[in-house]
Amino acid sequence: MNLILMGLPGAGKGTQAEKINNKYNIPHISTGDMFRLAIKEGTDLGKKAKEFMDQGKLVPDEVTIGIVKERLSKDDCKNGFLLDGFPRTIAQANSLQLLLAEMDQSIDFVVHVEVPEEKLLERLTGRRICPTCGTAYHVVFNPPKEEGICDKDGSQLIQRDDDKAETVKTRLAVNMEQTQPLLDFYEDKGYLIKVNGDQEIDDVFNDIQRSLNK
Repeated sequence: MNLILMGLPGAGKGTQAEKINNKYNIPHISTGDMFRLAIKEGTDLGKKAKEFMDQGKLVPDEVTIGIVKERLSKDDCKNGFLLDGFPRTIAQANSLQLLLAEMDQSIDFVVHVEVPEEKLLERLTGRRICPTCGTAYHVVFNPPKEEGICDKDGSQLIQRDDDKAETVKTRLAVNMEQTQPLLDFYEDKGYLIKVNGDQEIDDVFNDIQRSLNK
């Protein structure tokens, strides 16, 4: 089964990706993992990607697509794969379609984990970090025993700048703007599965399984 997993920051994609990986025995392939592997293996495309990344530039689509092809050609993808973080644009989605057609494959489903914006804000802005030991807490889902104090060393917990409401709102808005055209693209093709991510983790996964098993 060839899957793409989509969802905004805070939607719980990582958790669901792990569950899909374990249940269906298909590799969870994130963009970052693909680049790291290509660079580690020293492939020509990996070297090209590293040049751009070292300069703080975006890796061009043709290099990215080549790295995707290298990764999907590996033995562990014979029974399928779960792509996470790719494609990000309509151009990449079209390139992926062509690439898979060359490999005599296609995408089976695109799973979109949907969570209302206010819930994402609650999840993303609730994180608190211990500046001393680095332990992460959440004011709702994983609070410390004493409010604002690290359980391990008694340090005052802090909220990182990128977890503050205005920053999170901006990040979500940018992600929504980038994601919607892709969702429309895959919905038009009949690949899109929408799953309610605003429920218990196991319930979200049960919904994903039901949709995939249909």
